[in-house]
Amino acid sequence: MSENDAVEGLTQVRESIRRSASDYGRDPSSITLVAVSKTFPAEAIEPVLAAGQRVFGENYVQEAKAKWPALRERHEGVELHMIGPLQSNKAKEAVALFDAIHTLDRPSLAEALAREMAKQGRTPRLLVQVNTGEEPQKGGVAPAELEAFLDTCRGRYGLEIAGLMCIPPAEDPPSPHFALLNTLARTHGLSLLSMGMSADFDAAIQLGATHVRVGSAIFGTRAKTA
Repeated sequence: MSENDAVEGLTQVRESIRRSASDYGRDPSSITLVAVSKTFPAEAIEPVLAAGQRVFGENYVQEAKAKWPALRERHEGVELHMIGPLQSNKAKEAVALFDAIHTLDRPSLAEALAREMAKQGRTPRLLVQVNTGEEPQKGGVAPAELEAFLDTCRGRYGLEIAGLMCIPPAEDPPSPHFALLNTLARTHGLSLLSMGMSADFDAAIQLGATHVRVGSAIFGTRAKTA
């Protein structure tokens, strides 16, 4: 994909978000576009940065560490979100690198993040990933276990939880999963809802998403990872 295609994709996604927000009686400024730049090199991201996008999502600590420090030196105000599974042994690097972590899903990771946040004096926003489809191969806390997990994060580890994230099963209509996440967030007093990707962010906005994670609609088909 050319840089013009990526900028055109960004423009179209921004317009779609504005249109969806208007359709559902929401303020477009209440919805953050997280441009998912995983697998794309710095040169593919530069035009999107130049077009004013500042919030990006990455899946892998090592990949983000390789490309984002230099990009941040050239572009002020970048906000980096961790949206992929996070290993506890990567907590130190993740806390140093990311401004938000969407995939907190187990006590060992909560403990590792709390330790590193105390050491580094950094407080990335934390979202708990909920496995709304209860898929065994997917990370995330089961809906029925969310209350206990939030209590553990807050009570045992002193973490402030900002919101929830989900990835609906690929074969399911997404709206019931988004509605469930919205209900869980309201039940537990959480303000951020990270849900919706390129194919379904309109439905996510209808059901209260505050962050939509859009990659292919901006950058095109992903480069294959080894």
